[in-house]
Amino acid sequence: MWKPEHRVAADRSGLRYPSDLTDAEWRRIEPEIPPAKRGGRPREVDLREVFNAICYVLSTGCQWKALPKDLAAKSTAHHYFMLWDWDGTLERIHHALYVEAREQAGRDASPTTAIIDSQSAKAAQKGARRSIRRASTRARRSRAASATSSSTRSASC
Repeated sequence: MWKPEHRVAADRSGLRYPSDLTDAEWRRIEPEIPPAKRGGRPREVDLREVFNAICYVLSTGCQWKALPKDLAAKSTAHHYFMLWDWDGTLERIHHALYVEAREQAGRDASPTTAIIDSQSAKAAQKGARRSIRRASTRARRSRAASATSSSTRSASC
């Protein structure tokens, strides 16, 4: 149930964009971001603006090239997004926030209950391989279908 103190904490009206981080949110996330590499030029990028740009793209679903000009440059934001995805920074941020949210709710940091659907249970009993997520793989046309379509194209010309 929403209480007045929850509404105050969730109020984002003072921010430039609803996806921007508040000062308290940034203080929580900043320690999870790795420091700049030693040697070379010092980092000139404002990582908070980079993170705001990443959050803007993720919350609005816009293209990188459609980022507003007052956020970090699209190439910089995309570079850090790919880097943080590769080195596990985004996963560490997610895990830290997940654990904190569970502890604030008075729960253990790790859930102790799992839900398994009947299809997964049947596959496990048969010794089947783990199923892959179909939503993340591209649909492929069969070779037969592509051969048929190419032969009909050449025959009709």
